[in-house]
Order: sequence, then structure tokens, then C-alpha cells
Amino acid sequence: MKENWTEVINPKRSIFDINFKEIWKYRDLIMLFVRRDFVSVYKQTVLGPLWLFIQPLFTTLTFFFVFNKIAKIPTDNIDPILFYLSGITLWNYFSDCFSKTSNTFVANAGIFGKVYFPRLATPISIVISNLIKLGIQIMLFVAIMLYQIMFNNVQININSHIFILPFLILLMAVMGLGLGIIFSALTTKYRDLSFLLTFGIQLLMYATPIIYPLSFTSGKLHSLISMNPLTPIMESFRYAFFGIGSFDWSGLAVTSVFSFSVLFLGIIIFNQVEKSFMDTV
Repeated sequence: MKENWTEVINPKRSIFDINFKEIWKYRDLIMLFVRRDFVSVYKQTVLGPLWLFIQPLFTTLTFFFVFNKIAKIPTDNIDPILFYLSGITLWNYFSDCFSKTSNTFVANAGIFGKVYFPRLATPISIVISNLIKLGIQIMLFVAIMLYQIMFNNVQININSHIFILPFLILLMAVMGLGLGIIFSALTTKYRDLSFLLTFGIQLLMYATPIIYPLSFTSGKLHSLISMNPLTPIMESFRYAFFGIGSFDWSGLAVTSVFSFSVLFLGIIIFNQVEKSFMDTV
């Protein structure tokens, strides 16, 4: 008598074997991971989700006093509080996607070794859970912006480029996911990379126009900062809200090619390591 199986698990035959249909089939599991990621961070904390507001506000105030009041770094005639908060909001999303997905194999080795599901579901859930936090922090940014307009007479020039905001978020998600799963695959054998990654992310923040506008740089430094794929995203975000700075379509095009190329490469490496990572973790 022939048995009719409801689920058939086949080994991946090549590094290009990506079953997107299977990932979609496990979307409920992805949403459970999203809930887990979101809840576990604030479990057993006194203030809970209020840290979503406290962290960017405290960081913004620190940047304001250190870089604006003490270092006297200009903000391109943009209100300093809004300038720093806009950069921090976007940077938090990218850095969280990058750093948390880079720990996928090591952090989930226990569950990966016990039950089958598409391993890409885990880093995808991290990107989605961080997207929720980004949405909340963008609402905080808008609320602070409205406060500055009404009570401090700050001039804001929101323009039609605001509609490109979802695309900018997509680029950060793709780039963070791609870089994260590459490092996730590599750290299964080389744990030293996890320490290097923490240091590298900090350096990358200062190589991105978050505490300074791109116009503040010049010469070779300007060219170097412009080559950072995050630079067009930061500059475009501020231009959309404030009408000040630069909006470079060619820069966004290069960032798009880089982001999707990194994601493609990351999935290939991830698939290759997935076959044998339990032997090294």
C-alpha cells in the first residue's frame, strides 16, 4: 500500500536551490518568531516597550550636546534635534537587522538541530520585527517634528520625495539581511568575526552621515563617505523631510545594486553552510 505523505523534506541539491514557496508556507512560523523577538527583548524590564522611545531620545540628546554644542559640527541648517533623530532612527534599523541576523546560526543552534523549517525564516523574522520598531520610532520622529514646528517655529520643507521612504527602508532591510546572513554563515567556523562585527558596525556609523551632513566633508573624505552605500539613504531621507542636503538617484541606484547583490550572495553562502553548520556550531 502506497503511503501518501503530507510533507516531504528533500535535501538541497545546489547552492542556488531557494524554495520561496516553502518560506511563504511557513509564514505563520515567521510571525511567531517576530512575536518572540519583539517580546523577549522587553521581558522582565520595568519600562518595557517604552525603551523604544527612550533609547533614540537619549542618544539624540547625547549627540546634541557632544557634537552640536561642544564640537560645533553644523547640521546643514536643519534643527539639530531633528537632524540627529532622523539619522539615529534609520541607523538603528539597519544596525539591528545586521547585527541580529549575523547571529542566526549560533543563537538558534538548539532549535535548528531539533526540528525542520526553512532556516531563512529566522533572519527574515528579525528584519520584520525590527520593521515594527522602526515604524514606532518614525512615529516618534514625526511627533518631535510636529512639536518643533508648533512650539519652536522650526521650518520644515517636506517635499514629494517623501514617497520614496518605503524604498529607502526596503534597501536598508535588504542590505542588513544580506550582510547579516553572510556573517552568520562565517561565524559558525570563525567566532572571532562576531567581535570584529561589533567593532565594525561602530566604525561604519561614523563613516555614515548621521552626526554630520555630507556637505560637512570635502576632498578625499567626501569621496570616501559618498562611497558608503548607506550615505544616499541617509541623505535622501533628510532631503525628503527637510528639503536640505542632496538627493542622488545615481547613488541610490548603486546602493540598490549593492544591496540586492549582497542579499543574493548571502543566500548562496547561507544555503551552503546550512547543510553542515551543526557539525561546527
